[in-house]
Amino acid sequence: MVVETVADMEDDGGTELVGMGLRVAVSPVQTAFYMILVLLGILGNATVIGVIGQNVTSDRGRGRNSDIIIINMALSNLLVSVVRNALLVISDMGLELYSSKEWCQFFMGVWVWLRSVNVWSTLFLSAFHLQTLRRVAPPMGNLQGRRNALTSLCLSLGLIWLLNFIYSIPAHIFSTSGNKNRTETLMLVSSTTRPLLGCVWNFPSSYSGLAYATTSMVIHEAFPIILMAFTNLGSLYTLYNHGRVRSSTVQDAPVIKRVPAEKRAAKVILALIMLFIISWGTSIISVNYFNYNQGSSAEFLLVIARFANIIFIAMSPGVLAIGHRRLRSFIKSMLAH
Repeated sequence: MVVETVADMEDDGGTELVGMGLRVAVSPVQTAFYMILVLLGILGNATVIGVIGQNVTSDRGRGRNSDIIIINMALSNLLVSVVRNALLVISDMGLELYSSKEWCQFFMGVWVWLRSVNVWSTLFLSAFHLQTLRRVAPPMGNLQGRRNALTSLCLSLGLIWLLNFIYSIPAHIFSTSGNKNRTETLMLVSSTTRPLLGCVWNFPSSYSGLAYATTSMVIHEAFPIILMAFTNLGSLYTLYNHGRVRSSTVQDAPVIKRVPAEKRAAKVILALIMLFIISWGTSIISVNYFNYNQGSSAEFLLVIARFANIIFIAMSPGVLAIGHRRLRSFIKSMLAH
């Protein structure tokens, strides 16, 4: 949750009021670097969806549930990059964009929806891997069992999108289009760290806005990060126990034979979740510290928050490529040509 008051501020060489709210003056190098990260996020996640999606359709009988979860996470990353971050790049290039009230309501709702889905999709990947490691029996071999597991997985992912869509409805209702003199007093880390397209929050009272922002901070920012940390610790502990059993049990047991592969997957997923925690957590800390302790480091903290928001989206395809054989092979073939 970010409460930001920018009324009566003038251009002091570091920050200025441009369109709606507070904009930090950034160097051309920072703008270029941010543009590169946005392009990496779009191209990288589109590649993940295409390559792993083809893998899922071609190996339909094997029930690649983890691949479906990765596709879901990459899809949320891609949509955030296209719908939100690409517009930020255009704004940073000096083009001031303003929208009508109807379009602002649409975009504010979509931004909150996609960012929230992005958080819970990442958590779902971590939780699914922990559940896989703790499963004592090998995967169900009959086709009906695989279909039931796939149906349950798709319903769970659909529920994530549906519940977060319901949560984003207030963002659609309580937002509007402002003007150059309008003061932005409330922001949510889960939607944006600064206004865009002239869109601002328009809650009926400061108390209702604060309640919504606080709920967002707890449910979609702090709570998922805590759960991700615990699920990853649980995965590491389960792998440790499997390793001990493997050293004292026959090596042809179905679960024991899967331990090396699960260890490789655990390392990739652990790296992904740690990248998310660092990226998301840095953004939350930076923006909230700026809100309550504005001082000489205010501009620096906003720049940190700006890049922290995009790091996970841009870098996660590379982390996935390290551990996913098909994705790694595709990238190698592309580089070879």
